[in-house]
Amino acid sequence: MKRTIRAATLALAAMLAAGPALALDLTKKRANLPDLVLGNEEGNDFVVENKEIELESGKAYRLRIVAKGRQEYKFYATEFFRNIWFNQIVIQHLEIHGSGPPDHLEFDDPGEIALEFVAIKPGEYPWTVRGLEAKGMAGKFIVK
Repeated sequence: MKRTIRAATLALAAMLAAGPALALDLTKKRANLPDLVLGNEEGNDFVVENKEIELESGKAYRLRIVAKGRQEYKFYATEFFRNIWFNQIVIQHLEIHGSGPPDHLEFDDPGEIALEFVAIKPGEYPWTVRGLEAKGMAGKFIVK
């Protein structure tokens, strides 16, 4: 009986010690969001796929922003970027890590940028493609 109690106590202590380490790496169980696509391959540079994206606070996500049009797209989501925790930004399998949010993301050519992050603060956060808002290139992130 003493051995069983001692083994259970040691197992509980190990779980409690590992708990914070396990809880810190939320990004291991991230969900893939639908791609936010700017323009299309048929020549409509101002169409946007998935203008509104819903997320839950405290959960990890991967979002691919994909430019398919031939415009220069300057993607601004300043308040959203300030209210998430970035794990990394990935461009062509190259990773960018840092302690602060980017000002904006720019696409000079078709391509994709993947954001891996944890949503932190609930709210509605607008995004725009600077200079192309009047053509419908705007939307929002909704964090619940």
